[in-house]
Amino acid sequence: MVFDMSRIIVRTRAGEFTGELDDSDISNTIWLSAPVSMETNMLGGMMYCELPLDSILPKEGRTTKLETGDIAYWPGPGAFCIFFGPTPLSGEDGEPVAPFPVIKIGKMTCDCSGLVDAGDRQRISVVTDF
Repeated sequence: MVFDMSRIIVRTRAGEFTGELDDSDISNTIWLSAPVSMETNMLGGMMYCELPLDSILPKEGRTTKLETGDIAYWPGPGAFCIFFGPTPLSGEDGEPVAPFPVIKIGKMTCDCSGLVDAGDRQRISVVTDF
């Protein structure tokens, strides 16, 4: 049996949402740490959760411009982020914009617009999906 190490499930009070992480050191650290429980912080269509990592963070690949469904890591506060809709910095196109440079590490593989109902200061879990 072959396992896809990148698949995750984000479990919230609003339901389960699936995604895939890339093969970066950050993603591998998150995947190997799962299951992990975190508290949400909502900023428009951005959910971020404190998740400090000991992995080496690349200097390149940081951006503020994203697409709906992008999963990212925010190095400053050490946060796991999911962009599921417009953020306060979004332009007319409605695409999410991070408040600070983040590192893209994956993509949600489902309709993640329901993450808005996960709520602020709520517990979520990130688990691996075999």
